[in-house]
Amino acid sequence: MGESLQYLISGLTIGSIYAIVALGFVTIYSVTKVINLAQGEFVMLGGMIMYSLVGAGLSYYLSFILTVVIVVIIGWLFERTIVRKAQGADPLSLIILTIGAAIFMRGIASMIWGKNSVKVEPFTSDEPVSILGASITPQSIWVMVFMLMIVAGLYVLMEKTTIGKAFNACSVNPLAARLMGISPKKMSAFSFSLSAGLGALAGLVIAPIMFPSYDMGIMLGIKGFSASIVGGLGSAPGAVFGGLLLGVIESLGAGYLSSGLKDAIAFGVVLMILLIRPYGLLGEKNVGKGGL
Repeated sequence: MGESLQYLISGLTIGSIYAIVALGFVTIYSVTKVINLAQGEFVMLGGMIMYSLVGAGLSYYLSFILTVVIVVIIGWLFERTIVRKAQGADPLSLIILTIGAAIFMRGIASMIWGKNSVKVEPFTSDEPVSILGASITPQSIWVMVFMLMIVAGLYVLMEKTTIGKAFNACSVNPLAARLMGISPKKMSAFSFSLSAGLGALAGLVIAPIMFPSYDMGIMLGIKGFSASIVGGLGSAPGAVFGGLLLGVIESLGAGYLSSGLKDAIAFGVVLMILLIRPYGLLGEKNVGKGGL
C-alpha cells in the first residue's frame, strides 16, 4: 500500500504541474484559437529567472513576485510583437510561429544561463513527511496547493469579475463581444499575459524539485499540451483532469513497469483515449467557437 501511495503522490505532484501548463494552453486557445507551443518556455523562464534574482541577493519572496511580473510582461510582448502581427494567418502558420518563438527563447536562455541545470531552494523545509508508509516533500505539497489555488483563482476571475465575463464573451462569440464594446485584441493580450503568468508559477513551484535548465520547457510543454488535449482543448476542468490523469499514469507506469518507458506508456494511453474520444474526455465535440 505504501508503494502504491508513493506512486500516486508522485503522479499527483507532476500531474499538478501538467495541469497548470495545460491551463495556459486553454487560456490562450479559448480566446485566440492559437495553440501556443511556446508555453513550456514560460515555465522554463519562471525557474531560471527566479534562480538569477535570488542569486543577485534579492529576498526569496520578492524574487518570486518579480519573476511572475517579468514573465507576464514577456507573454504580453510575445502577443503584441509576434502573434498580433500574424493575425489572420492560417492555424498551421501560427503553430509554426510559436515553435519558432520557443526555439528563440530557448536559445537566448542557453546564452544567459548556460546548458547546465541550476538549483533553486524549496519554499519551506525539505524534510520529507511520512504518510501511511509513503514519503512526500513539503515542496510537493506546495505544488498541489498551488494548482488548487490557481484553479480557484481562475474560477473567481472568469466567473465573478467583469474582465472574466469579457474574456468568456470573446471566447464564445468575438463578433458579438466587439459589438458590445469589448475588444478581442485586448482580451488576446490578456490571455497571453495570464498564460505566461501561469507558466511562471508552474516553473517557480517545480524548480526546487526538477532542477531548471534552458531546455526543461520542451517536455513540460508537450505534456501540458497532451493534458489539455486529453481533457478537451477549450475546457479548463478538462485541462486539470487531463494533467492529473497523465501524471498518475506516468508515475504508475514508471513504478510498476519501467521508468525508461514512462513517457511511452503515458503517450500510449493518451492515443487510446483520443481514439475513443477525439474531442477529449471533458471536451465538446465542436471546440472551436470562432476566432478574432
